[in-house]
Amino acid sequence: MSARKDREERRAERVAAESEAAASERRHRALQLAAGAGFLAVLAVVVVVIIAGSGSAAGGDPTQIVEAGVVDALLANSPQQRLTIGRADAPVHLFEYGDLQCPYCKAFSETEIPAVIEGPVDAGKAKITFRNLLIIGPDSLPAGAAAIAAGEGGRGWNYIETFYRNQGEENSGYVTEDFLEAVARAAGVKDMATWNARRKSKAVREEAAKTTELAEGKLGFHATPSFAIEGPKTEGLELLGTPESTGQLEEAIARAG
Repeated sequence: MSARKDREERRAERVAAESEAAASERRHRALQLAAGAGFLAVLAVVVVVIIAGSGSAAGGDPTQIVEAGVVDALLANSPQQRLTIGRADAPVHLFEYGDLQCPYCKAFSETEIPAVIEGPVDAGKAKITFRNLLIIGPDSLPAGAAAIAAGEGGRGWNYIETFYRNQGEENSGYVTEDFLEAVARAAGVKDMATWNARRKSKAVREEAAKTTELAEGKLGFHATPSFAIEGPKTEGLELLGTPESTGQLEEAIARAG
């Protein structure tokens, strides 16, 4: 069995096992139709429809943090440095711009990103850096700052992926102090006092805001998740936008390297 086929089978098993898979697929199909003009407006409508049809708003409960072990296993084979996962000398650098409150980012993190990590990232061919693109609402800033602070302690990607797997209804007020701290503990943040101080600091909050300004102002990104890539065979930083599948990301990595 080829490595790629094996990764795809693992991906299919993971998607089938996750309780949010059906809702995630509805997001994917609906957002594909939204490609083109008016993306953000359509995204808002899509989310409302999904929430209305789901019958409940799962997640967002600090007393019920799930799948931290799944995240640990996913990330176990590659090093982390701040909000970058993968070997420092990996030739291809993939940049993901996301909002931790974004339901489509959650779906992408569960159904597409794992195969990229288990494939080219774990193989040392690529590394991924997460950057905040805060577009959902006011609670996106404290969530993004919490991830940056976790990254300073070597648990950034654990925080991001654990947050997504426990994400609540956007702008519902679930991003509380209790929720952020529960995610941090589940993600393996060791020094909670330092993490708490850093996530609330002016410097960290400004960092989250600055990456948003860069994404919108310089790169022209206005939807999440959006991707850019740089490697030996690219002409500087190349914009990918929002890929529709893992295959598109893997092909972009192969072309860039």
